[in-house]
Amino acid sequence: MATSSAKSKERSHSALEGFFGHRPVPGEKVVQRYTKQERWLHWVTAVTWVILFITGLFFFVPQFGGGAVGGISGLFHRIAAVVVCGWAAVYFLRNPKSSIEGIKFAFKWGTADIKWAMAAPAYYFFGKEDKMPPQEHMNTGQKLWWLVVLACGSVMVITGALMWFFKEIITPGVFLWASTFHSIGMAALFTFAFIHVYLSVLHPKMKGIFWSMVDGTVPAHYAESHHKKWYDELMKHNKESGKGK
Repeated sequence: MATSSAKSKERSHSALEGFFGHRPVPGEKVVQRYTKQERWLHWVTAVTWVILFITGLFFFVPQFGGGAVGGISGLFHRIAAVVVCGWAAVYFLRNPKSSIEGIKFAFKWGTADIKWAMAAPAYYFFGKEDKMPPQEHMNTGQKLWWLVVLACGSVMVITGALMWFFKEIITPGVFLWASTFHSIGMAALFTFAFIHVYLSVLHPKMKGIFWSMVDGTVPAHYAESHHKKWYDELMKHNKESGKGK
């Protein structure tokens, strides 16, 4: 019975790695990339966004319109919105310094980002790495995704609050504009979220990186090749603090 259970677990583990890519092998050098709090924030955001996207689409389907506005799907939409905003707020309050630095980083753009954008098509479509410039903790693509999350997320929160809490106060015109921008924000976030998931799970160059959001680590060779500036700074810090011994 135990052997059968072990084999079943092994098959399940193999299936997961077949889809998400392999975890670092035992003994392989890894570096810490995400903290436990960051991983929790990521997964709470991911789950609530799925709920928000699905229930949000119901507003555009006539057959589900009633349920979306005042029924069960509308209720789930509002609960998910409160959870994702509340969790992000708690994370910010518990980690104000790193949160502010992360927000500032989304607006920090330079020549390395331009070079990355020019080299990215050849890298992602043809696997050519020679012209990819060294990147920091977030590469240019991740920085763009983070900027979209900040910008569109802010739009979604403001317009959603207007339609939820102030619908009896604002004029029909303001409500219409709020609904329009809310829809545009959703479309932008959905598009970039799809790209983010594809690059994190399915792209051949990124296979296995999914697990970094499970245990927080990435193989050292990945960190060095994809985020060399950050990797070199991390190694320097570890050496100076004695962790690299």
